[in-house]
Amino acid sequence: MGKIAVFTMGTRGDVQPYIYLARALNRAGHSTVIGSHPCWRKLVEEAGVSFAPIGLDIDIEKEAAVIRGKNPNVVFSMLKTMNFVFGIIQNSTSDIYAACKGNDLIIVSHSQMGAAEAEALKIPVVNVTLQTEMIPQALKPKTFKDKLIGKLISGRICKPYNKIRKEYGLPLLKDSSELIGGSVNLIPISRYVKKRDPYWEDKNILTGYWYEDAPEFVPDAALDAFLKNGSAPMILTLGAMSFESESEREKLDMFVTAFRETGKRAIIQGFQKSLINYELPETMLACGAVPHSWLFRRGYAVIHHCGFGTSAAAMLYGISSIPIPHVLDQIGFARQMVELGVSTEMIRAKELTKERIVRAINELSDNYDTISKNVEGLSVKLREEHGLDNAVAEITKVLEHS
Repeated sequence: MGKIAVFTMGTRGDVQPYIYLARALNRAGHSTVIGSHPCWRKLVEEAGVSFAPIGLDIDIEKEAAVIRGKNPNVVFSMLKTMNFVFGIIQNSTSDIYAACKGNDLIIVSHSQMGAAEAEALKIPVVNVTLQTEMIPQALKPKTFKDKLIGKLISGRICKPYNKIRKEYGLPLLKDSSELIGGSVNLIPISRYVKKRDPYWEDKNILTGYWYEDAPEFVPDAALDAFLKNGSAPMILTLGAMSFESESEREKLDMFVTAFRETGKRAIIQGFQKSLINYELPETMLACGAVPHSWLFRRGYAVIHHCGFGTSAAAMLYGISSIPIPHVLDQIGFARQMVELGVSTEMIRAKELTKERIVRAINELSDNYDTISKNVEGLSVKLREEHGLDNAVAEITKVLEHS
């Protein structure tokens, strides 16, 4: 058994999978700590996992919302967010280095936070990748054009990491394909959702999704009564995409009006600022944090932003989706769901209108039996993979051979 530090940066969706992983590792006898933004201390520690604060105490979801608001273009929005996170990592390397010390293994997320510090301390690393587009096709023959484009992109990607590597006297990265080091790269996605790329190296392993059920959850009286006294509701949950730096009443109006016009009951998560002094009809209820594993099983369908965790939960718990992606990785997850036949066509966030929401709800109603059958069948397959068990087994192998 070993001491393991897990590092991740970003919004709650970037942290939650690692909480599941840390808990599973602890159950297997390891000792695990998660290093992330100080704002996630309560979330992590309430899950029974040790926490190491990294960087300044900022509200990362608010910061991400501000960046998105200033950059409606999805590409620029993602680049700005990445640069913001890179800045935090560069300025926090002393915190990261200290949190790495004394551990037997370091687990790094897509941000690669902790990779250079672990290398400097000669501690083995396991990678985790949520976005498969980031995995290099190392076995694919490269054309001159591929090499040229790769060189231009690599310079930009490697630059912030090389600044850290210089501090520790480590060899500089020459190509972005070198970022995912170590002997293992775990991909917490199902083989039924993403086919293995034939150009990947063997170290890239599709484990299946990481998730936990929440059978102990007890709803408050209002939510319990709402679910018991009517048909299964639509669930509107846009994750960090619904974080409001200011009231977005117009957007909330779109959804409320669409639910009214289509005769759907609804549960609304997020929109806290917009809901102040906002009177919802009796057929709709605003609720706070409720585990997806509990709520999704009780819904008619879920309207969501296609974040990694929410997309996985919708498929794991067998509920049909209306995808409203905002940034590039979410658009990719939305496409997967459309191709699998477990959702309606996507509505890109920048194209959101009441009319498009109504059209999507009607599309769902017209094809509900087919979509429901598809997602329920997929749910059975996903849950039989036992992704967390597979991940723990791979991590334990690395520890045993290090």
